[in-house]
Amino acid sequence: MDLELAGKVVLVTGGSEGLGAAVCNRLIWEGARVALCARNLRKLEATADTLRAQGGEVLALTADVTRAEDLERFVKAAHERWGRVDGLVNNAGSASARPFLAVTEKEWEEDFQLKVFAAMRTVRLVVPHLRAAGGGSIVNVLSIKAKEPGKNTTPSSVSRAAGMSLTKVLSKEFGPEGIRVNAVLVGMIESGQWNRRAEASGKSADEFYAERSREAGVPLGRIGRAEEFADVVAFLLSARASYVTGTAINVDGGLSGAV
Repeated sequence: MDLELAGKVVLVTGGSEGLGAAVCNRLIWEGARVALCARNLRKLEATADTLRAQGGEVLALTADVTRAEDLERFVKAAHERWGRVDGLVNNAGSASARPFLAVTEKEWEEDFQLKVFAAMRTVRLVVPHLRAAGGGSIVNVLSIKAKEPGKNTTPSSVSRAAGMSLTKVLSKEFGPEGIRVNAVLVGMIESGQWNRRAEASGKSADEFYAERSREAGVPLGRIGRAEEFADVVAFLLSARASYVTGTAINVDGGLSGAV
């Protein structure tokens, strides 16, 4: 299936490793032009070099998405480079799950700045360019906990639920202008964060992932691959998903009980 992404310009936050890097790789494979940002310069440059080695047109900038000025610089640089923006993937974030009483007010504020306010600011900056392009697509990367929160999952489950609500609101507001807004809700997917946990446990990634999938009872019997997540994101960004908006798709191997 031709996703018709060739020549399109897509911005990806948190694109230096894991899920974000997988999305960038998939988009480059489709012929899109990709701007990615992250805080870690070394990882960002390594990912950008890998993408360029595949023939991709890439712009990589260091940015802290909790800083409005960094986001402004990122979006401005991408538009100046290619003269248009067609898509946005709000991927920057981290997993934070602890008992409610263990989370300080400062940690609540930091989590919402990273996962909610950063997404809102980036959308605000990108929408004028999407309008100028005649429409486009926004994908917010969330967690299955947004639909099905459990105990000891704050603050992430709450901020991710806010992200899902934001997705629906934006889809209704911008739909008449041809701007689609969807969310992908991630379950247990290979990522840089999971790899670091495996390393800290002293186990190989394969062993760690197998144990976690058994413990969680993933119906498909395994942890998801980053490439599988990226395929869904690329589809939602593409013209092949032209009648899909305002939805939140689980990519979790059937783990969640929510539909």
